[in-house]
Amino acid sequence: MRQLLPPDASTAVDPFAAYAADRRPMPADRPWLLSNMVVSADGATAVDGLSGALGGDGDRQVFRAIRALADVIVVGAATARAENYGPPVVSDAVRAQRTARGQQPAPAIAVVSGSANLDPTARLFADGYRPVIYTAASAPADRVGALDPVADVVTAGDARVDLAAVLRDLGSRGHRVALCEGGPSINGQLLGLDLFDELAISIAPVAVSGDAKRLMVGPVQIPPRDFVLERVLEHDHVLFCRYVRNR
Repeated sequence: MRQLLPPDASTAVDPFAAYAADRRPMPADRPWLLSNMVVSADGATAVDGLSGALGGDGDRQVFRAIRALADVIVVGAATARAENYGPPVVSDAVRAQRTARGQQPAPAIAVVSGSANLDPTARLFADGYRPVIYTAASAPADRVGALDPVADVVTAGDARVDLAAVLRDLGSRGHRVALCEGGPSINGQLLGLDLFDELAISIAPVAVSGDAKRLMVGPVQIPPRDFVLERVLEHDHVLFCRYVRNR
């Protein structure tokens, strides 16, 4: 992997070191929030409903590097189901690095589901792992009751989940960096609330057409949010762009 921007004379860049060294000051009442998403050259976020088909070895490296620095991973229920999320797995080296930085050995997982529509027997809850589930007061009581034994269920909002409240709660739990892994709907809501501080976007050198969603979608168009392109890495023609919110 090489660095294109800023120009780097070295022949190789370690993505774990590069992303871990970035400055991410925690806002006053919530964690620093970044998104990590992969997109095709023509804007598709998935092939046959899954994002993995767009990624290669470099994308997997960056994915692991960004997960390694996060205190908590935030994901929508639809993405957690489609991608078959499980408890976070980290290598011994990453575990040691996190511990040295004062972090928990592995990132926590927080799932957003306004309807609490999650299977309590899913892989996400394997081996006694307890994610945090953020839901709404309107969620069916039987679904919430089914999740209570396997997760920490938090009500954040009435008819729908209040994502600003979710981030405030994550901050109160001591999380300094939150990584949102999508999908496009939750990304769009977070962008609408102007909560993203950083976007990590991998651009795959393929075009797929079809009707796949954009990186961020929402019911209304919002005012443009300005970001600054701070770094571009490249591996096998895949670009890894780091954008930071210009506030």
